[in-house]
Amino acid sequence: MKTHPEGSSTPRRSSRASSKGRPSDRARQSRQQLERRLAVSVGEEARSARMRAGLTQADVAERIGIAAEVYGRMERGKMMPSVPTLFRLCLALRLSADVGLGLVTAASVGAALWEEDSRDKDHLPEMRRLLRTLRRMSRGQLKLVNQVAAAILPQR
Repeated sequence: MKTHPEGSSTPRRSSRASSKGRPSDRARQSRQQLERRLAVSVGEEARSARMRAGLTQADVAERIGIAAEVYGRMERGKMMPSVPTLFRLCLALRLSADVGLGLVTAASVGAALWEEDSRDKDHLPEMRRLLRTLRRMSRGQLKLVNQVAAAILPQR
């Protein structure tokens, strides 16, 4: 146990331990980027559905109970609606929530719309699970997994 310079015997926490549980800058940036893409997706789909319905932004805003200016920002992808507002939006525009959130597009392209674009995917939960599993494997099992992974990756 380390002591403070004043001589007390209270344990010191390292800077590494004190940051445990908080997202790293990279994870925070990744989440912000995902939220921006999600806001843009919702806005684009809302605009498309509104135009198909022949409505103005003011019409939709009135139907869902928000200010027209707020609806305009949302449609431009500058903000995300709350869940209740998104629900009312989907009802008012007869817009499927999975289409509005980009889930249909994501599913049709293998979820690439929402996956991390960077090559560094160490912070993804799937990667951490995979690494935990790989650490328990024997050398022969690792060799086999590597061969399978090489076989399913697209050739470059």
